[in-house]
Amino acid sequence: MDKTLAWLWLACRSGRGNPAAGACQYAQELLTLYPDPVELYDALRAGTEAPPACLTPHALAQLRDTTPFDYEERLDHCLLSGIDVLTPDEGAYPDRLRDLPDLPLALYVTGDIACLNGRRYAGMVGTRRPSTYGRQAAFDLSLAMARAGVVLVSGLADGLDSEAHRAAVQADVPTVAFLGTAIDKTYPASNAKLRTAIEKGGGAVCSEYPPGYSGRTTGTFLARNRLIAAQSEALCVAEARTRSGTLNTVGHAERLGRPVLAVPGSIYSALSEGTNELLRTHRAEPLCKAADALDILGIGAETAAPAQQRFDPATVSADAQAVYAVLKPTPQSIDALCAAASLPAGRVLAACTELELMGGAQAQPGRRYIAV
Repeated sequence: MDKTLAWLWLACRSGRGNPAAGACQYAQELLTLYPDPVELYDALRAGTEAPPACLTPHALAQLRDTTPFDYEERLDHCLLSGIDVLTPDEGAYPDRLRDLPDLPLALYVTGDIACLNGRRYAGMVGTRRPSTYGRQAAFDLSLAMARAGVVLVSGLADGLDSEAHRAAVQADVPTVAFLGTAIDKTYPASNAKLRTAIEKGGGAVCSEYPPGYSGRTTGTFLARNRLIAAQSEALCVAEARTRSGTLNTVGHAERLGRPVLAVPGSIYSALSEGTNELLRTHRAEPLCKAADALDILGIGAETAAPAQQRFDPATVSADAQAVYAVLKPTPQSIDALCAAASLPAGRVLAACTELELMGGAQAQPGRRYIAV
């Protein structure tokens, strides 16, 4: 028997109420008892051993009612379609996913599986409906990290996920995308060209869901967030509301012991309430420049010194434009900037943070700022 068939059988029949998913809630416990799924299949057929206690009655019935040979057509389809099927007993399986108690028992991959191990990985996530500030921050930070050799990990969703992947493609560095849909479905469809660029650029697109899967998608996007968190050595949040799927990913990262970084945002923007709250409660470290994340990854600044893009005032908020207009080559205090820009201190501080991140200002000792 092809052992991959046994893995597909186990993955698709032991999932939590979803017969197409490879997410068994107690996958680690099951693998400890039966590292080889063929042994479990033989034991269930023989009926000479008590079934693993971690399997629910429903999952057990599903496993007994099917055989690995039922998945021959699926495996053949994957082989013909250029879809790799990675299982936990293979060296190509992403090592970092092994930290999950519910690791995928079968992972479907398009692109280059070589990028899933042996590199440095940083997740970049955020809202699907970002501000101009959030979009630019995600792209610029991702671009700098990619140029330093970091593989960006995200979810190929609209908004900031897409910015992270685009930055990696522009830097000609692999990037990894985890889907919440079937491996052969790009969601949103508007990212089809971006997906192709990822795959052709040495990156990988991964999913727990097999080709042709058209079952329920309720919860599948939240479930894939744990894969983004697990594959990442550090998780970066560019912009997020207080109630969002992004903070679900943060929760997974915290449970796995992954460091979390967040881009500070305007106190007047609802889109930054989530990131600012992460910083206020010390659940995240500030992410104001790529070096903040690279330091955590142990990558020196000399590796991460890409040529900076020329600052464009049109890419920042109105407050930031007003403060930028009064900045000088010599340091000015917040009070001086408040008077010159006719703005209150809170808005000037937020504008200075935005300008510093976007490359228009530089902080000096004593909370003073100069134009760059």
